[in-house]
Amino acid sequence: MAGNSFGEIFKISSFGESHGPAIGVVIDGCLPNMLVDLNLIETDLQRRKPGQSIYTTSRNEPEIFEILSGVFEGKTLGTPIAVIVRNTNQNSKDYEKLAEVYRPSHADYTYQAKYGIRDYRGGGRQSARETVARVIAGSFAKMILKALGVEVQASVTGIGELESNTAPESINFEMAENSLIRCADPTLEPQMKELIEIASTQGDSLGGQITCVCKGVKVGWGEPVFDKLHADLGKAMLSINAVKAFEIGEGVKAARSMGSLQNDAFHLVQNEIKTITNHSGGIQGGISNGELIYFKVAFKPVASIKTEQQTVNERQENVKLKIDGRHDPCVVPRAVPIVEAMAALVLVDHYLRNLPNQIQLF
Repeated sequence: MAGNSFGEIFKISSFGESHGPAIGVVIDGCLPNMLVDLNLIETDLQRRKPGQSIYTTSRNEPEIFEILSGVFEGKTLGTPIAVIVRNTNQNSKDYEKLAEVYRPSHADYTYQAKYGIRDYRGGGRQSARETVARVIAGSFAKMILKALGVEVQASVTGIGELESNTAPESINFEMAENSLIRCADPTLEPQMKELIEIASTQGDSLGGQITCVCKGVKVGWGEPVFDKLHADLGKAMLSINAVKAFEIGEGVKAARSMGSLQNDAFHLVQNEIKTITNHSGGIQGGISNGELIYFKVAFKPVASIKTEQQTVNERQENVKLKIDGRHDPCVVPRAVPIVEAMAALVLVDHYLRNLPNQIQLF
């Protein structure tokens, strides 16, 4: 199976299934001599973990990680780093009746058609549980970015039809982290919570939107043709389960504007070239321009719902399906650290592409 690795120089490969023994990741290309921030890894995993509140699935995983290689006496060796998180709270019996049924809007049918076999327990390899590996790798990427003065932060800015109009540069990320749904807009947060609660009570689900902001990225990260920085960010985000859209800068809104209104005029600020506006979202021609990078990621409603649905089984019979088990009524709050992780991976990879092989940052 292809497609289990991501990145060119800072490259990760994830492995494991939702109801298998463990989820893991191998990180290759991490700079040597970097002090490993175990607290950061722990914090990011806790932000992604299930069972955080009434707004998430009740699956209760402690998310205890084990570093198997690549770290010695608290520092990176520059060799491949392998990390696993053991699965401890699987309820595989919840999925027994799904062994021969294709769940609507899941990968069951397409996976079976392509490979002729699938792990129906919790979605197996296609499960969002795989994102544990991404979050761990993203934490290592964040450690490198921190040394460069770069910060990657994300927040929930939309649930259902509700969308915050807070400008990306004004999002209070500390407030977002103190919110059970990771929303920094105090005027909308109560309404968003209510929408999720209603959907959950009705056995249904909701989608939403996350805004990510990258501060401190210098001029020159990214490539001008196929490996544009925003193109790689787009691929990273669209590889996350349930993501349906990616917008860099003003995104679709730019298509409804005029060039005279969209162009980001340059001016000098203390002998440094800056832009007066930032409609581009910090990237022009596929290369960072030194301004704030910001983008939005749209998530569809969770496909596993308790409402009865029409589907087909492996014997090609029309059947009715009512999904049991533990599922998020809205995945967006737990997806915030995943969005940050994938953004951090892209940024570090592009930073390293600009440098000679033997670089000593730490």
